[in-house]
Amino acid sequence: MIAKGITVGLLQENCYIVGCEKQRVGVVIDPGDSAHAIMRLVKEMGLTIEKIINTHAHFDHVLAVNGVKAATGASFWLHKNDLPILHDVPERVQLWLDSEVDPVDEPDGFLEHGQIIEFGEESLEVRFTPGHAPGHVVFVDHKGKQVFGGDTLFQGSIGRFDLPGADGPTLLKSIREQLLSLTDDYVVYPGHGPATDIGTERIFNPYVGQENAR
Repeated sequence: MIAKGITVGLLQENCYIVGCEKQRVGVVIDPGDSAHAIMRLVKEMGLTIEKIINTHAHFDHVLAVNGVKAATGASFWLHKNDLPILHDVPERVQLWLDSEVDPVDEPDGFLEHGQIIEFGEESLEVRFTPGHAPGHVVFVDHKGKQVFGGDTLFQGSIGRFDLPGADGPTLLKSIREQLLSLTDDYVVYPGHGPATDIGTERIFNPYVGQENAR
């Protein structure tokens, strides 16, 4: 599996392009802004994008969905529980950024827990991880031992749970059951900030780590 990240938008969101090196097909995870920059990276990687898959629908993760979809013809996938968040994007952008944006296209399909997303000879497992958003999911590459985690688990932190549709105890439960159940050597690529790994966060994370529980 080949994977590259690009940080986009005013909220510095991490978009990831993930592909099969042999068959040169792939997916875009969380195209949050700057569709032209994302497509430039896709071209550099030599990939044909088959799907746009989103961890969740907060505006900083979806503002380039329409542009990437138009440029690639890829289908857009999201968990159905995040549809209200998706529909609220123009209003949220107005409140947060004092800007006007068009509605984001409706999903072409819905992600479900346990679903396997295949592209070429590679695959990602979908795990349902609500708490930061009601329909949040993460994507797990078991062969490469890496997680594209959206806004669940960060280096030394976790996703916000003071937003509409968020819930702190639910987020903590999701992290413990769906992320910390992985082995320590899985690398986590989050929606914001630098990468981390399960082993480090299992011990030192101030919200879910063992050191904090003592």
